[in-house]
Amino acid sequence: MTEHTAETDDGVERFSAAGIDALRRIGPGPRLVLLHGIGSRAESFLPLLTHLSPEFDVVMWNAPGYGGSVPLANAWPVEDDYADALAAFLDAVDFDQIHLLGHSLGTLMAARFAVRHPGRLASLTLAACASGYGVTPGNALPEKVQARIDALTELGGPEFARTRAPRLVFEPDTHPDAVNAVERGMAAVQMPGYGQAVRMLASGRLNESLGRVTAPTTFLWAEGDVVTPEAQTLDAIAARRSAGGPEPDYHRIPDAGHAFYLEKPAAFAGRVNQAVAAASEFNGGRND
Repeated sequence: MTEHTAETDDGVERFSAAGIDALRRIGPGPRLVLLHGIGSRAESFLPLLTHLSPEFDVVMWNAPGYGGSVPLANAWPVEDDYADALAAFLDAVDFDQIHLLGHSLGTLMAARFAVRHPGRLASLTLAACASGYGVTPGNALPEKVQARIDALTELGGPEFARTRAPRLVFEPDTHPDAVNAVERGMAAVQMPGYGQAVRMLASGRLNESLGRVTAPTTFLWAEGDVVTPEAQTLDAIAARRSAGGPEPDYHRIPDAGHAFYLEKPAAFAGRVNQAVAAASEFNGGRND
C-alpha cells in the first residue's frame, strides 16, 4: 500500500510505502530503481531524469533512516536488512522485475538484494563500488569509519556537509554547482539513519555478494574519484565474473569524481540506458 504525498511540476511524485520515502517518475517501460550513497538522498538523482530514457518507470528511494524513511530496527544493520527493506518496499509498490542501480554504499545494498532476490532482478548497475570493511557486527569500527559518525555528531549536518562535499567532486573549485548539490544532499543526513549506514559499511562485504550474482551487470567508475578507488571496482568485477553468467561491462567516465551522477548526468545516464537495453535483449526482449 502506498501513500501519495506530493507531485512536482515535472511529473515526479513523492510517496511512501512500507516505511520508505521515495520519488517516482512514472513511465510505461522497464522499472529502474536507484539506491543512493551514504551521504546522499533520493533527490540527488533528479538530474539524471532528463537523460534517462522516458520509457523508464524510475523510482529513487531514501534508504531507511534517510529523508522520511523509517530507520531500521537494528543499531548495526547488515546488508541483508537493507535488501529486505527494499524487497518489502517493492512489494508495496507492486514492482516485481526491476533494473537496479546502486551508487557507493548503494552498491552493497544492491548486490545483496541480487543475492537474496535473483528472480526479481533484470539487471544490476554498480557505480563507484564501496567494498565494505568486513568487520564483524559489534566489534570496534575502523578509525576512519568511526570518524564519520563523530564528525556528524560534533559538527551537525550543514557543517559536516560543507567540510566533506568538495572531496566528492572532480576539481571542486571549478565546479561549484556540483559541490553545492552534493552539499545540499549531505546536509540532510541525520541520526540514527546515518549511523546505521556507517555500521553497515563497516561490516559490508561487496565481493562476497557479487561472487553469487549472475544477472547482467554493468560497472561504472569516474576517473577522478578519490573516495572509492578504481581497485575496488576492479576487484568487484573479478568477484562478479567468478559467479558466471554474462560477462560484466565496465565503463570509466572521465573528468568527474565520486558524485559523477551529478557532475556528468548525461554520460552517467547514457551508460544506464545502454545497460538496461542490453539486459532487456539478453533477457529475451521482456519489457521488465
